[in-house]
Amino acid sequence: MQGEMAEKAVRQRDAEQTRRSILDAAIAEFAAKGLSGARVDEIAARTQTTKRMIYYYFGSKEGLYAAALEEMYEGIRATEQDLLLDQLPPAEALARLVETTFNYHAEHPDFVRMVTVENIHGARHIAGSATVSRRNEAVIGLMRRLLDRGVAAGVFRPGLDPLDLHVLINGFSFHRVANRHTLGVIFGQDMAAPERAARQCRLIVEAVLRLVRADQAG
Repeated sequence: MQGEMAEKAVRQRDAEQTRRSILDAAIAEFAAKGLSGARVDEIAARTQTTKRMIYYYFGSKEGLYAAALEEMYEGIRATEQDLLLDQLPPAEALARLVETTFNYHAEHPDFVRMVTVENIHGARHIAGSATVSRRNEAVIGLMRRLLDRGVAAGVFRPGLDPLDLHVLINGFSFHRVANRHTLGVIFGQDMAAPERAARQCRLIVEAVLRLVRADQAG
């Protein structure tokens, strides 16, 4: 009996590792080539598995793509939740969130590319994803609690919309990564240069904190 349970546990672990390996390879393939250009054969080759095995786990190429998107959103949302912002003073918590968001986009260009690809497809692959919806609703809830705490403490002005602030922070963080090549060519500057990245991170943190300050009301 114990032997059977141990064998079952090994099979389950192997299955989880196989699925994880396929997802990692799929993210790299989809981020580099988009949904249309990516090939399941290439993903199978990266993982030393078969197309049949991929279809067994994910059903189809689009099913694999949708799962990869869910994985990418899970990554940034989990990072935000791990900050434990409710334990920090409001202004410090908001600064930490902005800085973390900025750095996450800079360190995960595949996430930026995958989201760009999904927008080209009209977000139809995440439209029915309860996982993506739930996780992204959670970050707006996190932002709402943070703003409410700041207003109650007298350090943030009232009336700020948590989604608007989320878009502001993520928009800046996303744009500089998504458009780094065109910006680099047009302006002759390396957007990924450490000193520029550090300066832009300080810029968005300061801009957001100035925006929400209580003395900015009206």
